Amino acid sequence: MQTIKEQIMDIIRDPSKTHRQTVFALAELADRLCDYPAGIPENFQRLADEEILCDHNDGHAPLCPRYILPDYERFMERGCDFLRLPAPRTLAEALASLTIFYTHVPSITHFPVYIGRLDRLLEPFVQAVGRAQAREPLRLFLIGLDRIIGDSFCHANIGPEQTVTGELIVELLPELQNAVPNLTLLYDPAVTPDDFAIRCISCALRCANPAFAFDPYYRARIGEQYGIASCYNGLYVGGGAFSLSRIRLGKIAERCTGPDDFFFNRLPESVDAACRFMEAKIRFIAEEIPFFKSNFLVREGFLHRDKFVGLFGLVGMNECVNTLMDLSGDTGRYGPDERANQLGLRIMESIEKQVQAFESRYCAVNGHRFLLHAQVGAVGDNGVTPGVRIAIGSELPLYDHLRQAGLFHHFFPSGVGDIFPFDQTAVQNPAAVLDIFKGAFRCGMQYISTYESASDVIRVTGYLIKRSDFETMQGGAPVINSAVAASRETIEQRHTYNRMVRGVPSTQAPGSKL
Repeated sequence: MQTIKEQIMDIIRDPSKTHRQTVFALAELADRLCDYPAGIPENFQRLADEEILCDHNDGHAPLCPRYILPDYERFMERGCDFLRLPAPRTLAEALASLTIFYTHVPSITHFPVYIGRLDRLLEPFVQAVGRAQAREPLRLFLIGLDRIIGDSFCHANIGPEQTVTGELIVELLPELQNAVPNLTLLYDPAVTPDDFAIRCISCALRCANPAFAFDPYYRARIGEQYGIASCYNGLYVGGGAFSLSRIRLGKIAERCTGPDDFFFNRLPESVDAACRFMEAKIRFIAEEIPFFKSNFLVREGFLHRDKFVGLFGLVGMNECVNTLMDLSGDTGRYGPDERANQLGLRIMESIEKQVQAFESRYCAVNGHRFLLHAQVGAVGDNGVTPGVRIAIGSELPLYDHLRQAGLFHHFFPSGVGDIFPFDQTAVQNPAAVLDIFKGAFRCGMQYISTYESASDVIRVTGYLIKRSDFETMQGGAPVINSAVAASRETIEQRHTYNRMVRGVPSTQAPGSKL
């Protein structure tokens, strides 16, 4: 065991970190020296040692909620007393005010994980000056976000309406090739024009932004005032997520004697422990730290404690199902085989029922219940597939893959997604990709993302990095985007670069369906 001083010096001497990343690493080390809050279940440490439960680096003594989604529309209407910012009147004031505000929005990453629906926030100001005059200020604003917010868990939204601001953003992003912010189009086929959606797909193929979220689903499950934050977390605007803890389903299955042991013993114990662990963490955040008493975001009405929820995350469905099938003497595999997929659905139904039965003292906005989240991975997840995805290397033919994913997405209003890289045939025919996306949503998918297989900016699990930044980091030099370091294990050991690359026909009949 290293002494604390040795750990501190290792961080200080690390040449691959920027100054800011070094400071953050020292802060995280200090946090880990604290005890967990009171009320942690007695079996938590055993389950953590077995790699079944994971706090996902929430911290032993968090300084703030994990994910924060301020009400930026309130800010644009009223300004902010604490920051001495009046409501903006011009495009220049709006861009400067948002940039200042963002630097004061904390999160698990120390950067804002949600920067609002940019097209709605900026459209009145863009309309006032016109497209031509708005383009250069917007370009500089986007460059500033990428360089100031050094973490691609930062997330912005556009849509579902077509706006001049949204058009300019998707026009600028391929030119800029930035990994920050992550961007999602809130897509509604009844509202979003096809020509704008096609432009968004062309943009995504060139720079991995935007992803597509099925807006009708999120509005129905979360409400009109929602945002997509961090990787792809659907949360309440004016609130967010207190914390995110995870269970590794495959690790549970590895310790079982068979399916009955899994369903009647091991899985219920793990879910119960995770819920009680989350409740203890949330109590600490809601009541013991000063955030909800003194932070200006709360005092001025940009945030409300009752709009925060707990996220119950899970990973490793692929490995869990395959292990349980083996224990049953069945050769079926998760993805291609109906029996295996039905077993996966049974697992999800069991988890959903137990999580919904747990009543939290907090999370009032969601009926005092936690939200399920298909989490995408963390350090130490080797051999663990994100969420309910099919493992890389085991992908199905595209339409079969989309149908299989559609079986599971509806369980996760707080975040689920699948990633499908395409080849040059998609770049030449983005309308065909839109048709595929429409079919995916009809099959039950709620969130889907893409990029062209040779592009520099790629989606790793849910966040973005530049391949060129990753190569720089591999050479031992620091890079601005702290998510690049987080991607090392995923890329080097979980084969991100080896995802199946899809093609589309050179022409596709309009309205063709999955």
